[in-house]
Amino acid sequence: MSEAHPLDHIVLPVSNIGLARERLGKLGFTIAPDARHPFGTENACIFFSDETYLEPLGVASAELHEASAKKGNVFTARDRAFRFRCGDDGFSAVVFATADADRDHARFLSERINGGEMLQFERPMKMPDGSEATAAFKLAFAVDLRAPDFFFFTCQRVNPLPADRKALQVHANGVHGIAEIALVSPDPKAFGSFVRAAAHGPGIVNDAFGVSVAAPNARISVLSPDGLYAYFDLPAASTDRGLRGIAIVFKVGDLAVTEAHLAANGMTYTRKNNRILVKAAPGQGALFAFEEKR
Repeated sequence: MSEAHPLDHIVLPVSNIGLARERLGKLGFTIAPDARHPFGTENACIFFSDETYLEPLGVASAELHEASAKKGNVFTARDRAFRFRCGDDGFSAVVFATADADRDHARFLSERINGGEMLQFERPMKMPDGSEATAAFKLAFAVDLRAPDFFFFTCQRVNPLPADRKALQVHANGVHGIAEIALVSPDPKAFGSFVRAAAHGPGIVNDAFGVSVAAPNARISVLSPDGLYAYFDLPAASTDRGLRGIAIVFKVGDLAVTEAHLAANGMTYTRKNNRILVKAAPGQGALFAFEEKR
């Protein structure tokens, strides 16, 4: 097997981009200007120096959103389904970077996890200096029918974005990357092969609290309800046997800097296992954990 795909970004559906911008700003993140997709969604991304990012995703045009889903756009169809079942704030997808989305699409077909037709699109992107570039993407989707509220896709950048995003990658809370993605299922082992295939990972690691797959730059973990409580002090959301996105673990240089920023902004947080935990809230979508990693 060729090298595993690195984590690219995380999709966080939000009810309102303005609310997400306010919440994430108070948590100490630098947020890129709003950008719209041609199929009715919009985002306000948060970029990190390890080349990963968060994508808070709102609905700018309900009409375009619905129409594109009915035409077979997997991205908007899954987003609409997630919002119907789980509400307008949450954690719906993990995305891996790829150099060849067509090859991933073929592989997903052969492994029987293909989510539907590939998606290729362009959108304008404003840079901090006021300039504008065109971002073009090609996506291949991986789904498991047992997990209607979560999916993976790979993302190929058809044309490279401007390299200098340093102004957007500096955050007052000290975050410089993503260490781990935490998903939950009552039966984590049932989803190990799905996660491995989506990530093109080398193998599945089993432990007492679930399974994990190592991407080159982050770990993707599927935890049992006991694991969710042990690591994040969260009770299992439900008895649903599917797969749900729950938490994101961020890397920070100095946890004291993170804590000071959260305290100064009146953010509620707890400490556990040398991590700072901030529970999900409207505009945030997932539990955010911060741990010290150089």
